[in-house]
Amino acid sequence: MSKTAVDVVVIGAGPVGLTLANLLGQQGVEVLLVEQGEKLIDYPRAVGVDDEALRAMQTAGLVDEVLPHTIPDQKIYMVNGERMILSEVNPTTREFGWPRRNGFVQPLVDQVLLDGLDRFPNAAVRFGAEVTDLVEDADGVVATLAGGETVRARYGVAAEGGASPTRKRLGISFEGETRPTDGIVIDVANDPIGTPHAVFGGDPARSYASIALPHGIRRWEFTLFEHETADLVDDDAFIFGLLAPHVPDPGKLDIIRRRVYRHHARIAGRFRHGRIFLAGDAAHVMPVVGGQGWNSGIRDAFNLGWKLAAVLKGLSTDALLDTYETERRGHVTQMVAVSLGMAKEMTDHDPEKAAERDRLAANRTPEEREAQKRQAFKPQPKFERGVVVHTPLPTFKTLPARDVPRLAGSIFPQPRATDADGVEMLLDEATGQGWRVITWNNDPTAFLPGERLAVLERLGAHLVQVVPTTQLPWARKHAAAGVTVVGDLGGESSLQAWFDAHPVGAVIVRPDHVIAAECLAQELGDVLGKVFEAACIA
Repeated sequence: MSKTAVDVVVIGAGPVGLTLANLLGQQGVEVLLVEQGEKLIDYPRAVGVDDEALRAMQTAGLVDEVLPHTIPDQKIYMVNGERMILSEVNPTTREFGWPRRNGFVQPLVDQVLLDGLDRFPNAAVRFGAEVTDLVEDADGVVATLAGGETVRARYGVAAEGGASPTRKRLGISFEGETRPTDGIVIDVANDPIGTPHAVFGGDPARSYASIALPHGIRRWEFTLFEHETADLVDDDAFIFGLLAPHVPDPGKLDIIRRRVYRHHARIAGRFRHGRIFLAGDAAHVMPVVGGQGWNSGIRDAFNLGWKLAAVLKGLSTDALLDTYETERRGHVTQMVAVSLGMAKEMTDHDPEKAAERDRLAANRTPEEREAQKRQAFKPQPKFERGVVVHTPLPTFKTLPARDVPRLAGSIFPQPRATDADGVEMLLDEATGQGWRVITWNNDPTAFLPGERLAVLERLGAHLVQVVPTTQLPWARKHAAAGVTVVGDLGGESSLQAWFDAHPVGAVIVRPDHVIAAECLAQELGDVLGKVFEAACIA
C-alpha cells in the first residue's frame, strides 16, 4: 500500500475543485486533485459565468484564457407561451471589472483551469482515482483510493458533485427539495438561429430555454412531464418534435450531445466536518434557471482557498476555517431560494398560474422593469459575521449626515485605474492581489504603528495610496517605502466616487476582494487590529 503526503487533497476535478487547486497552487500549497473519471466531464452543465467568478479567474491568473470562451453582456429575455416579453435581464455595469452576465462553454473553461495547474510544481491531478473513503485522524485526513493507495493530507475538500459520496459517508444531511419533473438538454453545433441572446420560455404547454453559446453552439433545455421517461433522450423522433417549433428543420441539426438532468434545491447540514470541507454541489445544489450553480461553487473555492492557504502557511489559526461556512451558508441559501423561485415561475405548466404570472409582469412599473433589467433580484454576497469588522457610522461634523449603509462584508469594486506610471489597468492589477489596505490620498503608513506594519508584511499585504491622476508625479516621488501608488481616473465608477459616497478614508480588503473593514484614516491602526483578530492571525 503506497502513501502520498500533501497539504490538501481535493476530490473532484469539476470547476470548483479545479479552481481551488489553482488558488492553492498559486499560494505555494501542496495540493493533489483526484478525479474518479478518466478525463474532464464534457456533458451539458453550466452556461453562465458572472462578474464575481471572472474576477476570481483574474485572481487565479487565468482570465485571459477564459474570456475567449465567453459571450459578454449576454441579454436574457423571459417570455410567455405567446413569446411576449415578460422581463429582460441586461445588466451592463462593470462594478467588479467584468461584465455581470456572460454566456460560456463550461468544458472549455474547465480545460483552461486544468491546464492552469501546469504552472505549479506543487499542484498535481490524478484522473481515474476513485476515493473510497476519507477519514480524519489526529494529524489530518487520509483518503483511500480504489486500489488501496492512501493519500495523507492536512485537510480534505470534497467537491465531487451533488451526489457527494463523502457527504453521505460523513452522515451530513442534504435538506431541500427535488422538482417533480426532469429536464432535457440539447447542445447543437453550427447554431441554426444565430442570435446572441438567451430566451427562457415560460410556456405552460412546455417550458424551454434557448441559449446562444460561444463558438457557434446553441443550447436548448426543455422540461419533461412526469409521465415522460429519461430514455426519450435517445429517441430522435421525440427530440426532433421538441425542436420543431424552434428551427426550420430539426433533422438537419448538428447535435453535439443530449442529456437528462434533475432540478434539485438542497443545502448540506454543514460545510465543515473537522478537517474535511464540502464545496460546490457537494454543499449545495440549485435549479439551473438562475444560472448561479457554477458561480456559487467558484465563490466557495475563492472563500475557502485563501483561508486554507493562510492556515497552512502558519499565518492564521485553524479557527479561521470556521468562517467558511459562517460566510457562505447565508448567501448560498439566498441564491438557492432565488433559483428555485425562478424555476417555479418559468417551468410551471399550470395555465392559470402562468396567466397570473403574465398579468403581474404586464403591470410592473418602469422602476420594477429596470430593476429586473439590471438583475437586482440576484443577491450580492454580504457577510455579517466572519472575517468582518463592522464599524459605526462616524458622527463628526466634518462629514455630512447621510444614511449610508456600511459595506464591510461586501465585495470591493474594481474600477479601472492606473499604476504609478499612469498606465491604465483594472484596480486589482494596479494594487496587487492578496490583503490590501487602501487609503484615499493619504500615506497609509502614517496611520499604522510598527507592530501592525510588521504583521502586514508577514501577510504579504499591499499598502495602497490612491490619488487623482493629476497627483501621480508628486505621489510617486514622495511615496513611503512599500506603498503602492494608484491613480484614480475620476468619473461615476471611480474610487474617488466610492469614497465620496461613503464616510470613510480607508478600507481593508481581504484576498477574496471582500471588505474586511472600513474606517476613517485615523482609526486605521485600531480597526486593522480588530481585523487581525477576526482573521485569527497567528
